[in-house]
Amino acid sequence: MAIVATNANFKDILSSERPVMVDFWAVWCGPCRMLSPTVDDIAAKYEGKVDVVKCNVDDCQEIAIQYGIRSIPTLMFFKNGEMVHRTVGVVPASEIEAILAGLL
Repeated sequence: MAIVATNANFKDILSSERPVMVDFWAVWCGPCRMLSPTVDDIAAKYEGKVDVVKCNVDDCQEIAIQYGIRSIPTLMFFKNGEMVHRTVGVVPASEIEAILAGLL
């Protein structure tokens, strides 16, 4: 199950010992809705290995600005609190899993 990010908990989320995948999305975003089932599947498949986070850009504008989110959906991958990879747009599960494999 994905973790819901807020402006208050985001730094704590990134301090995880596990790799973190953050899905920047919005309710009104059609491509975000297309990617959402894939993100949910990844969250279930990698539970306990990767922290999967959903960050609504409308609710977390400070975070979106801090990380330069200009287009959604954007997936950002963090290891040891540092951003190591970013994808923009709808990407296949195989691409996400390849990125995660490199972080595990």
